[in-house]
Amino acid sequence: MRIRTMAMLLCALLLLLAACSGGGSSNNGNNDSTGSSGNETTVDTETGGEPVDETEDMEDDVYRTPEMDFDLGGKTIRIVSWWDMTIPEDNPDNIQRKQNLEELMAKHNFKVEYIAIDYGEYQQKVTASLLAGEPIGEIVRLGKTYTVPALVKQDLLWPIDEYTKNANAFNQKVTNEYYTYQGRGYGFSENHANLVQGIFYNRTLMNQLGIKPLQEYVNEDNWNWDTFIQVAKDANRDTNNDGKLDTWGLANRGLLEFALASNNTSLTKDDKQNLDDPKTLESLNFVSRLVTEQVSRPTEGGDLTEPGQFFRQGNTLMYAGALWELSGIKTDMPDADIGFVPFPKGPSATEYHSFEALYQALTIPKAIPNPEQLMYIWEKINDIDSVYDYPDQGWYETLFTNEDDINNARMVAPNMLVLDHHTFPNLGYYDFEGELNSGVSVSTVVEKYKPVFQAAIDEVYGS
Repeated sequence: MRIRTMAMLLCALLLLLAACSGGGSSNNGNNDSTGSSGNETTVDTETGGEPVDETEDMEDDVYRTPEMDFDLGGKTIRIVSWWDMTIPEDNPDNIQRKQNLEELMAKHNFKVEYIAIDYGEYQQKVTASLLAGEPIGEIVRLGKTYTVPALVKQDLLWPIDEYTKNANAFNQKVTNEYYTYQGRGYGFSENHANLVQGIFYNRTLMNQLGIKPLQEYVNEDNWNWDTFIQVAKDANRDTNNDGKLDTWGLANRGLLEFALASNNTSLTKDDKQNLDDPKTLESLNFVSRLVTEQVSRPTEGGDLTEPGQFFRQGNTLMYAGALWELSGIKTDMPDADIGFVPFPKGPSATEYHSFEALYQALTIPKAIPNPEQLMYIWEKINDIDSVYDYPDQGWYETLFTNEDDINNARMVAPNMLVLDHHTFPNLGYYDFEGELNSGVSVSTVVEKYKPVFQAAIDEVYGS
């Protein structure tokens, strides 16, 4: 049972006991859920007369913007994304959000229009509208790679960090870590869930091969790059003795981004290249080791979907991928038991990590007046009492039947890193990765690309 629910039940029990013992009249007033000013207090004589909040629970430390009174005169608030962001009524949380929106529209006299633009033309169309001073929406989703710092430097977006203090309604990392420039936050999101990436593995094949369960490595806190390579090599077998491998341990050949995130590092850091960082060098050497020791299943000349197709054949133990892929994998592999573990820790990491290299969030264009009203509306829509114990719980429970898999996803999600190398168009990421994956030494690749990376960064940030 959730802590908040337990606190409420305890409060109810105390009130009931007080009523039964004749200990004073009950308070039937309603508390104002939008701020602490509406909470009832009494004087505690045992603490020197200091006020004690009778409604104290886990929500007490949540800041809520005080009630605002404004009339938008029937204005339409356009919410723009590359998908239709209409609030569905598919779970209790979204039903609460939908009801909040309807009440806000009536109170503040506005309408909402959801605009979906095809992803392929999205960046160009939205950026052009901002540069022209005619944004196509009041609330616009923007990818970080072309927003921070490029659009922010041109003063095209409002800083909104002063409006996102309600941690129940806003993901604090989005505004205060992912979308920051010169100390201000420019992006926001109500979504507290993060992209989960890690290792899918075929439990059925694992058992057939007699390999030590991968979950045991996690339980022992011994799931690291060395044990990962050991497991992959152990599954590279010739099971029918025809002189050719017919089972493999790892479907992926290119794991650079996974390697970086799992060692808590990156190729770039703000306005500097980060190739000299010892943690980055460790990650690059790990990728090189996968190549030189021929750990992965050899490519057959396929495209980016080849590793996923290898895994679906049922003869490859592990596949590094994102959680949104799992539903399709299970559909294509109905007879296999698919498990999930984090991507193994690097030597400089203390936690398991996920990552996102094409992160996105909501923004408010500078040409739109009164951003405080829009942010207030967004806060009040999303300030709900969730029925779930943790973000994405409902989704996890439809994907997984094994509690270990759920716990692994929950362990990874809070530690998502945003990798920024795609922010710089001329950085040459794929060329860099390609040389590593072809066996070029780490030292050679690093020395070649350090000036290339820095020049590409300077083009965006300014030298």
